[in-house]
Amino acid sequence: MALVVGIMVYAGSRNTGDKGETAAVPTVPQPAPTLEQPPATEAWPRWGVTHTQFSADNQQREVTDGAAHVLSRVPLLQNQHIMGWGAGNPEPSPGKYDWRDLDRRVKFMSKSQAIPVITLCCAPDWMKGGTAGRTDWSKNPTVAPKREHFDDYAKLAATVAKRYKTVKHFMVWNEFKGFWNPGTNRWDAEAYTELYNKVYDALKKVDEDIQVGGPYVPIESSSRQTGSELSGSWGTVDQRALDAIEYWIDNKKGGDFIVVDGASMTTDKGNVPDDFGASAKFGAITTWLRQKSNDMPVWWAEWYVEPENSGWTEERRTAVQAAALMEFAKSGVTTALYWNPQRRELECPGCLWTTREGQELPMAGLLSGFTRWFPGGTGLEEVTVSDPKVKVLAQPRQMVMVNTTDGDLSVTVDGKQFTLSPHEIKWSQRGSA
Repeated sequence: MALVVGIMVYAGSRNTGDKGETAAVPTVPQPAPTLEQPPATEAWPRWGVTHTQFSADNQQREVTDGAAHVLSRVPLLQNQHIMGWGAGNPEPSPGKYDWRDLDRRVKFMSKSQAIPVITLCCAPDWMKGGTAGRTDWSKNPTVAPKREHFDDYAKLAATVAKRYKTVKHFMVWNEFKGFWNPGTNRWDAEAYTELYNKVYDALKKVDEDIQVGGPYVPIESSSRQTGSELSGSWGTVDQRALDAIEYWIDNKKGGDFIVVDGASMTTDKGNVPDDFGASAKFGAITTWLRQKSNDMPVWWAEWYVEPENSGWTEERRTAVQAAALMEFAKSGVTTALYWNPQRRELECPGCLWTTREGQELPMAGLLSGFTRWFPGGTGLEEVTVSDPKVKVLAQPRQMVMVNTTDGDLSVTVDGKQFTLSPHEIKWSQRGSA
């Protein structure tokens, strides 16, 4: 139960909407927005970002335009939830829709040259036992729709897909919210999969080309040895999450990709064996997922590397993030979405753009670099490194290096001499790039 409470507290802390009461539903028809076709890309971008409560779509024009430029330099995947995390209740009462927030966010994604993704979470209150016309945001992160409303939720999903026709990738639900069974002390994968199957059918009826993924399970780990089939120097995975994933694999009607999320940190000792070594957890889980699912494309909907109150500098934070991205690429992840921690405060650790100006921050440059040089399907090459404290990811035309220490390092990589400052990330041309 301590694990479950921790998951719920953590999920709530990421802020789904934090609004008091629902605004009145518009009484005039809301035509679907005009959206540009997503940019054509030679390869699947692989890397992207999830918009959260505070993004650039409802800021002053300088921030909106600046952030759109930061995101559009290299086409990224951009993901938005249909309710919460910046979007209000899309269907406050049965058949009564309010698309204002979601329209604005999806239009911003289009403006910034996104490959758009939508997460089908969360559910209007009347589907969860609440009162039609009211939205209790305190329950949004933890309550699933009741079984008698699974069909209603599938209908809402189809309505979203019809409205935003440029969106071809949908994730079903978020972190099994509301699908924990305290009586059995495990995830209710049976109920989730029933919901998933209904949503899957509804989306495919709208457009067979729509890609649908689940189960979006949070994968926790601890430093203790427990009865789990997956463990390593980074800790031991909670077997209950693995059981839920296997149930979904065996009982889904169909699926175009498999979705999970998690943190490098353990629930009891933070990052083990250290902040950089802990990212091996992402690779180990990805390998397990590919084996169990007969090599389905693996999506990490969220991933976290920084313990609470870490005191990290921005240089260290970005270096650890880079090490995680390297692990994703090496293990064959299809998609990894960065949960944007954007907020209103002037100081914004790990954010992509400055709060008041919309100017680029280091994490945005890191995502753009990986999107340009390491999209899906990129062939990786091994290179020689004289010091293992420098992590390297290389493809035929480019490589990226990370100094994992808090001191200067002189190192030979791929036959070239480099000097890296503490936690520096350095890119270097290879071949005829």
